[in-house]
This record gives sequence, structure tokens and C-alpha cells, in this order.
Amino acid sequence: MRAATETTDPALPSPDVLAERLLPWFDAHNRTELPWRRPGTTAWGVLVSEIMSQQTQVARVAPVWEAWMARWPEPADLAAAPTADVLREWGRMGYPRRALRLQECARIIAEEHGGTVPADPAELEKLPGIGNYTAAAVAVFHYGGRHAVVDTNVRRVVARLGGRSDAGTATTRADLAAAAALLPEDTATAARVSLALMELGALVCTARKTECGTCPVTAECGFSGQELPEGPSRKRQRYKGTNRHVRGEVMALLRDADGPVERARIDAVWTDRRMVDEAVAQLIADGLIGTDEQGRFELPSR
Repeated sequence: MRAATETTDPALPSPDVLAERLLPWFDAHNRTELPWRRPGTTAWGVLVSEIMSQQTQVARVAPVWEAWMARWPEPADLAAAPTADVLREWGRMGYPRRALRLQECARIIAEEHGGTVPADPAELEKLPGIGNYTAAAVAVFHYGGRHAVVDTNVRRVVARLGGRSDAGTATTRADLAAAAALLPEDTATAARVSLALMELGALVCTARKTECGTCPVTAECGFSGQELPEGPSRKRQRYKGTNRHVRGEVMALLRDADGPVERARIDAVWTDRRMVDEAVAQLIADGLIGTDEQGRFELPSR
């Protein structure tokens, strides 16, 4: 029986028809080269990959993930690591607060869950920095649960199946219900459909174009064959010259330093002193850098 929150949209294909069309395509096109999709990847490995991939392209994530898992294969390993080493290993993936949250997740998993990543999305969402998507992803992609895993790609695919050109900018309850309604009753099949929907949005039904001619569900798609409407161009956020850029330069200096760094070297990373002051204050507030007894700057030891 379907959960009460799952509603059937008459514009969407039935779960069984969707699975029949989609899963053979997925078996042929699944990006098995991604290291976290290798057989034997642990729930911890999946969790690490999802947090790293939140705001970073998977091509950049893959080598960092490999090095990370070789160094800290279990939550307890990361929990015990010096935070400075964690931030150095994170490197230039951006948004390094994710590394701090991941280490805090590791400590909680090690101390409160016996080193085992929870399988229940509700328990996963209690961990620092873990939202609905990441919790569902771990529960489905590792544990094989039957849950709607809804990211930008899945929202777009579901919207187009229903005849719309795109979804909104944030995941809503309606998005979750629509995705859940597409899952077959069989739990193992539902888990594969969840990943296949995401893969379809990443490889075929993308934001900038629709490859309807190669889409395995084009016959069941309400938007099939239609042109994407003209709209504002989706330009990538500017990085050069921004506060994020300055913060990144300060972090890079401290990651590469052999020891604590004098303020003069911090000031030299950027010509605008006001921007440096702002970046340093933010990094201290975020717990990403600290100072020693002599006022020199360094990465946090814990």
C-alpha cells in the first residue's frame, strides 16, 4: 500500500511503466566509474560523497573522495583526526564548512551510533548539515530503502514528465510527493529507480537542453518534443574578486603553511585590506581558522 503522502498525478507515468522503460537505460548508462558507486562502498563512503558533492562537481570530488576514504575509512578515523588535517585534505573544493560538519557527523556516528551510519532518514537528518536530500540518498543508495531522493535533477525530470519545462528553485512537499509516487512498490526496484531518475537528469534531461530522441521515457513524458522556453540565462556565480575568493586565498595560504602565519602574510593575499579583514573575521567566526598565543594565524587543531 502506498503511503498517505504519495499522490498519483494523472499526468505522470505509472511506477511500473517508468521502471520498465528507465531501468534498462540506467543499467547501460550508470556512471559506474564514480568511485563511490563501486561494489563494497560503505554507508560512510556514500555519506562522504554526498556531502562533498553538494556544491562541487563530481569530477572534482572523485580524487578528493578517494584520498579521504583511504585516510579515514571509518567515522572514528575522521573523528580522531586533527581538524587542520581535515581542512588540508578538503583542499580547494570550496565551502570548507562542509568539512567541519562532516567531522562533527563522524564524531556523533562514532560516539552515539557505534560507528554505523544510520539507515533511517529521520536519524540521518539529526546529524549536522544533513538535510532531506542527503538523508534520503544515503538511505536509498547504500541501504536500498524506498524513499524519494529529490535533488535539482530529479525535480526537473519529474516536472517534465508532468508536462512542465522545469521545477522551482527549492524542493517542496509537492516535489517529494510527486517523486515518491513514481516509485514502484518493490523496495529494491524503487531504490534503483531513484538513482536512475537522478542519472537521467544529469545526463539526458538537463537544464539547458532536452535530449528527447535518446530519452528512454520520452513516450511517457508530458514535455517530450517541446522546446525549452526562453528565459534568463543561468550564469555561474562569479567567484573572482568576491568575498569567497578572498576567503579561499586565506585558507590556501594557511593550508600550505608549515606553521602559524603572521598577519602581514595574510594581508598580502589581497590588495583590498577591507576585504581581507572581512574574510578573516568570517573565517574565525566559522571556526575555520584561529590564532596562537602570539596572535599568528593557523588552521584549528580541533
